[in-house]
Amino acid sequence: MWQSWKLWWMTFLCVVYAALGTAPARGAELPLASVAWLKQNLASGNLHVIDTSFPQLHAAGHIPGAVNVDLFSYGGREVAPEVMEKRLQSWGVSADKTVVLYDQGGTYMATSVFFDLVQHGFPVDRLKILDGGLSKWKAEGGAVTKDATPAPAPGNFRVSGRNEELQSRIDRVFSATGDPARHAVVEALEATYYTGAQNFFGRGGHLPNAINLPTADLFNADKTFKSPAEIRKMFEYLGVTQDKELHSLCGGGIAASGPYFAAKYLLQYPKVRLYKGSQLEWLRDERHLPFWTYAAPNLLRDKHWLDGWNSPMLRMTGGIAFNIIDVRDAEAFKQSHIPFSVNIPADLFARHLNDPATLAKVLGAAGVNPNVETAIVSDGRVNGSAALALLALESLGQKKVAVLTDSVDDWAFAGLALNRATDKPDPKRPPMPPPKPVNYVGSAKAAVVVANAGAAAGAFPKVFIASGAAMPTVKLEGSVIHVPQQSLMTPEHTPKAAKDMLAVLTKAKVPRYAEIVLVADDVKDAALNYLAFRLMGYPEVKVLAPKV
Repeated sequence: MWQSWKLWWMTFLCVVYAALGTAPARGAELPLASVAWLKQNLASGNLHVIDTSFPQLHAAGHIPGAVNVDLFSYGGREVAPEVMEKRLQSWGVSADKTVVLYDQGGTYMATSVFFDLVQHGFPVDRLKILDGGLSKWKAEGGAVTKDATPAPAPGNFRVSGRNEELQSRIDRVFSATGDPARHAVVEALEATYYTGAQNFFGRGGHLPNAINLPTADLFNADKTFKSPAEIRKMFEYLGVTQDKELHSLCGGGIAASGPYFAAKYLLQYPKVRLYKGSQLEWLRDERHLPFWTYAAPNLLRDKHWLDGWNSPMLRMTGGIAFNIIDVRDAEAFKQSHIPFSVNIPADLFARHLNDPATLAKVLGAAGVNPNVETAIVSDGRVNGSAALALLALESLGQKKVAVLTDSVDDWAFAGLALNRATDKPDPKRPPMPPPKPVNYVGSAKAAVVVANAGAAAGAFPKVFIASGAAMPTVKLEGSVIHVPQQSLMTPEHTPKAAKDMLAVLTKAKVPRYAEIVLVADDVKDAALNYLAFRLMGYPEVKVLAPKV
């Protein structure tokens, strides 16, 4: 009871402080200083102000008395504690003064220096960031000068070591990427980097299972930090919850300080680390570690991957449990199909999309195991029929689902094994028994298919995405954006590259944070966009499918 009351009170105080634009008193939870607070205390003699902006920006105007620290002349590189001690002392950092850091506002320069100071032992209760930076300072009439600040007297702060508990190393991050249930690997770069449209080191993309949370998203229009309540809502929407260990990274370990600071000091998440090595170290690693462009690339599989896992040897020895669902019509399936696949035509998925109990019976009768990965095969690569099956299975809570990016014809042209109606029994190799019926029990945690356009909204505003070539005939109230599924697909019937999808969604002004509801007169069009939005990492995506 006491813990619940304490949490409520802390949250209330955070919201009040954010609303007033003032930082809590020393020793409280938020290490932010408002412009009003800094104006009041600047001449006290108890503060040491550091401008973390680029030198040319500092020279163009800075808070009187601020010492300029050129972050990029040292940032991202580890040095011995004694070297860091000399560096901090040269900045004038002393143990008996509160240090106030600022940048131009709405960026990651101040938070990066904040991390370096705390990691080397400077007490958090004597460390603040000017909320809104120089931009907010000037907007509220703060004095600015171009006069060079004299070199500060050497500080007396002593560095005893480096706190490794605040930092992630590459092997720890590697393990975290494979355990998204307990870890959140957060990429602080913009979406253009996350999807591979831009890159620093020759390979565009992001670490496996990483979540895109750009540092820029943490700020209001006036470059102050959003309130803890707003930031928490963003984090939780993306699945970055306080029960997980958070690893923040970027290109070179500097922008990563934004989500790190927000999680650890504004939200008080208990397990937060900054990966200084970031993409630079990851991509230099001699193991040639994986790098993704889609947020969820495993929603797509190709014929060679499936053929490798569909080995009769693995099946016979019990080394693999795997579902293959062929959504073509019964006659086409009878003529030829991938070994060990079962036939559930797409019209069955469409007919029972709003009837999960009946759909579960259909799947169970076909022997589909709800607890293993499922590959969906069609006659047209990634088409509406395959996407509809994926949507239906995910709505039931199937453990893993993927669409085969190759058709049955592609499979045949590659010379891979097919079961054909004309095949004669091989007396030396008895046929594998068909899958046994199972009791199909899904584990859906949230509604994926909704029958009512006015259903309760999520944490962020609801946005309808018109997914067909034309606007839907159903009446929609609220924000409607037209993104035809054809705009996210290639002429070869596969999803476009992540960077190209991003360009389409950006041009259409699809918000990053929203409850996405996909709508089309043909539910297959909505299903194709469902696959596309899931590939792009939207965590809250639904399809409107009115009951008929």
